[in-house]
Amino acid sequence: MLLPFLNRNLIEAGCDEAGRGCLAGSVFAAAVILPQNYVNEALNDSKQLSEKKRYALRSQIEHDALAWAIGVVTAEEIDHINILNASIEAMHRALDALSTCPEAIIVDGNRFRKYKDIPYTTIIKGDGKYMSIAAASILAKTYRDDYMNTLSQEYPQYSWDRNKGYPTAQHREAIIEHGITPYHRRSFTLLPPCEGVLPFDAD
Repeated sequence: MLLPFLNRNLIEAGCDEAGRGCLAGSVFAAAVILPQNYVNEALNDSKQLSEKKRYALRSQIEHDALAWAIGVVTAEEIDHINILNASIEAMHRALDALSTCPEAIIVDGNRFRKYKDIPYTTIIKGDGKYMSIAAASILAKTYRDDYMNTLSQEYPQYSWDRNKGYPTAQHREAIIEHGITPYHRRSFTLLPPCEGVLPFDAD
């Protein structure tokens, strides 16, 4: 089972993001504060869970958490501030939206930026070590998947309901055939240089 906390006797928020490596769509992040003595043996890194399990756990996390929130940074913002800054900004926005202010923050990965005056710790592969980070990874992943499924209805040719905006061969073939959309991250290498990128034609 994952560890319940890093900082004993503090209100601790776990943070994680989803969608950092995608070619299209916003980056999502979540912040979750779990009860001090919380136990949930099913919690794990969202990438290790089936889709069905992630959504079941999302409902449980939202019910059990002391506080949880989602932060979003759009593709347009990503192009202006870069994906690292966008991922951190999404986590800050999630923390801003919490109904309870944390006394400590633990973050998946090795990069973060100071949030207010709250102490933080970055933890490589933290979503497989601490319950609150795992919970954040599940919320960020499922809410982003919902968002990409909705975008896929607007642009079905890119199969975002299946690839969620990641750089699959099918996604890149659709870019070659149809060009890019307003949701593509223009600062990313959408295609190998020899392929070029077609502009999106709204007509």
